[in-house]
Amino acid sequence: MTRKIIGTIIVLASVAVSARPAAAQSPVVPGFTDIGAVVGIGGINGASLSLGGRFEHAFMALPDLGNGTLGIMVSVDYYSHSYDYGGFAGAYSFSYKWIPIGVTANYHFKLESTKFDPFVGLGLGYTVVTASCSGQFCGSGAYSSAIYFIGRLGGRYFFSDNLALYADVGAGAATLNAGLMFKLK
Repeated sequence: MTRKIIGTIIVLASVAVSARPAAAQSPVVPGFTDIGAVVGIGGINGASLSLGGRFEHAFMALPDLGNGTLGIMVSVDYYSHSYDYGGFAGAYSFSYKWIPIGVTANYHFKLESTKFDPFVGLGLGYTVVTASCSGQFCGSGAYSSAIYFIGRLGGRYFFSDNLALYADVGAGAATLNAGLMFKLK
């Protein structure tokens, strides 16, 4: 009788182990590619709102660094702001348009969650600045195009396999960017 009970327990345990689902996998793995639009708030250089896009391709597993995944992200944003010095003789106004274009290497942390993807990124960007002035006292603008350093913390929350809420904080067009990302691969 004891052998039958032990045999039954072994059979049930082996069926339970073989029937259990595979271990959860982080959503961003090598080969993952997505694209999406973001809106930025907390603007830099006087802007209050920015519009932009993100494209990322994950290409390398990093087993020696916590089994994370390395990806390359390209970001493009747009924002503008202006100053109006009216109300007195010789009034003038400045208008600025900014287009930051950046490339970051992002490290995606490996989690057991299939819904959440946190990452940290470092990279470089180039901001294209155009300025215009109208009025009597126009001189040179105070801003110019330049290279800048990017430090970024971010994450995705996956609603489904192909759609994620995206957010990042750091350098670029805004302090906080949020939007939707669509998985391509």
